[in-house]
Amino acid sequence: MTRLMLSAAAAALLAACLPQAEDEAAETGTHETGTMQEAAPAEGAASDETAMAEADADAIGALLAGAQLVDIIEHERREADRARDEFRNPMETIAFFGLQPDMTVAEALPGGGWYTRVILPYVAAEGRYVALNYQEAVFERLYGERWTEETQAQIRAWPETAPEALAAHGPATTEAIDAYMLDAIPDEENGEADAVLFIRALHHLNRFDPAYMQEALAEVYDFLRPGGIVGVVQHRAPEDMAADMTTGSRGYLKQSDVIAAFEQAGFVLEETSEINANPADTADWEQGVWGLPPSNAGDTEDEDVAPSRSIGESDRMTLRFRKPE
Repeated sequence: MTRLMLSAAAAALLAACLPQAEDEAAETGTHETGTMQEAAPAEGAASDETAMAEADADAIGALLAGAQLVDIIEHERREADRARDEFRNPMETIAFFGLQPDMTVAEALPGGGWYTRVILPYVAAEGRYVALNYQEAVFERLYGERWTEETQAQIRAWPETAPEALAAHGPATTEAIDAYMLDAIPDEENGEADAVLFIRALHHLNRFDPAYMQEALAEVYDFLRPGGIVGVVQHRAPEDMAADMTTGSRGYLKQSDVIAAFEQAGFVLEETSEINANPADTADWEQGVWGLPPSNAGDTEDEDVAPSRSIGESDRMTLRFRKPE
């Protein structure tokens, strides 16, 4: 939906909510105040009207937030990102997660900033953005022989260096951004987050040892307020695929395993969506998920190697969990 359409819809809804005083006066004769013609409000009418007004305000707010999101997605800073929109569906995904501009939203593994360039400007003015990164132990496993004193120092400094690097995706000031490792969210942050997003970020937490995922989810559980949500978009393996193909080492996880991990951590699965599904992805590529766009592992300028680029990006589960009230 374009910004013009969203604005028009908001205006129409607002107009529909305004009291039609003249029409009501003409029909009921209540324009002469203080007379017997004034009708006493029916019992419970005031509370009903209040509830309706609040619902109308929420609907208008959602429309205006949608208009703001359109501006962000169409902004020139995302010029190079838009080729991925047809596979990643940012508008629909953010709406499914129920994100609003006044929320405290945490993004796990911001990485190159594709979703950061959407989420950070969306919440920078009224809400708050928090970046979360893998535990140091996970990075040590990922780096392998490349885990040196220098790379260790870079990872340990990330909570201090990340805000300045991420601010350019907003734009936002560094004061508006906090950054923590997933095993070191400060206790004073407990109950502060409205939403935490794991977008293509769970596989490395599971591939070396599922205990890393459980450690991260326990921290996130404490970080969220009661009723807060976790949004997940993750490369999805078929449910009948062999277990050794679905540990995350190839990028893919089974949806049932992800749900089980979150439920074990105390979360409740609220809803699933096929927004980011791709039935053409068989998840059995030699290069794992990295054989598909945008990585195209093994691809050259002269030829496509299996899988073909025409398949598009991976098949992805989209899940919304909630921390119980």
